[in-house]
Amino acid sequence: MAMAMAILDAIAVPRSSLRLTHHHRTLNASSPHHLLRQPPPLPFHVLKQQRKSKKHPGLRKACCVVVVCVSAPAVIINEEQANNRAVDSTELLACPICFEPLLRRGPLGVNISAISRSAFSCKKCKKTYSNREVYLDLTVTAGSKTFKEVQPAGTEFFRNPWVSFVYERGWRQSFSTSGFPGPDEELNMAQGFFKPRFGGVLLDVSCGSGLFSRRFVQSGAYSTIIALDYSENMLRQCYEFIKQDKSITTENIALVRADVARLPFASETIDAIHAGAALHCWPSPSSGVAEISRILRPGGIFVASTFLRPSNLGTELLKPLRQIFGQSFSRNVRYWEESELEDLVRSCGLVRYKSIRRGSFIMLSAKKPD
Repeated sequence: MAMAMAILDAIAVPRSSLRLTHHHRTLNASSPHHLLRQPPPLPFHVLKQQRKSKKHPGLRKACCVVVVCVSAPAVIINEEQANNRAVDSTELLACPICFEPLLRRGPLGVNISAISRSAFSCKKCKKTYSNREVYLDLTVTAGSKTFKEVQPAGTEFFRNPWVSFVYERGWRQSFSTSGFPGPDEELNMAQGFFKPRFGGVLLDVSCGSGLFSRRFVQSGAYSTIIALDYSENMLRQCYEFIKQDKSITTENIALVRADVARLPFASETIDAIHAGAALHCWPSPSSGVAEISRILRPGGIFVASTFLRPSNLGTELLKPLRQIFGQSFSRNVRYWEESELEDLVRSCGLVRYKSIRRGSFIMLSAKKPD
């Protein structure tokens, strides 16, 4: 501990702003030295002293966590929430055909760097999966040479590079005309629902350009964030935004291409699942929510936002879609009655339905039974 304090004094860190953490237990200056031998598993900023101490021959590593106050409020994770930790990556990622855990050749870790240097295979069906540029392709058709599956117009629309470019550059902002409160407030709403699962694995399904994936990383509330989308171009745009934002660490975020109706995860491995402004675009909402129910851990939480069916739906939101795809796109976008949403999640095995409404905006939450 004396060594750790000396290091902090050398870099002019006020001791009053110091909090030492080991596996989510707060330590003080009298804590035993052996508690400092392993760094905390969550992605905190860690200062390590590698050289062996002469005063303490048995202490090879000192780990100190410096908590710095910034404009965003810190997320406090208690020991119960810390138990919702990420499982090993070979248990988490699964074959979308067999749902068997994938075997990995390469460095462990569910993050962009580790996945980009890894190759995956299914021990049951022997299919292989590899990194595609910046994301891991875990669709059923990954690796196919001649077969190309044509999705409904609503799904194909979001694979257009123009859409991925404009989504956060004006189009998403127009959702406010239908009552969407904006990304920051929507994040706070979602975090309120997710709080019991802080410290676990969060899946941002239909993540688009990563509008919320990035915010979940910055919150520091989860051990792993997986940004998942079917659109290759949305995932590329997500990666570009991550690269441009120096405040975002890539140590605990991964980008995965997959179909919401065939999620590539072993059963009961995900703590929290978010689907922002997405349900209305899924070809089969029941298939998607059933998959979400399958992969949620007992007590896991699903949060989604979407459009309710209003009497005066803003035509400006649909105008660019109709110009590109015609009326066929409108037929592939669903606007909901709240009773339909509640019935949907209950029919897929989720309980404790809750919702927040504002105009045509609704955010719903449901839980997998313990």
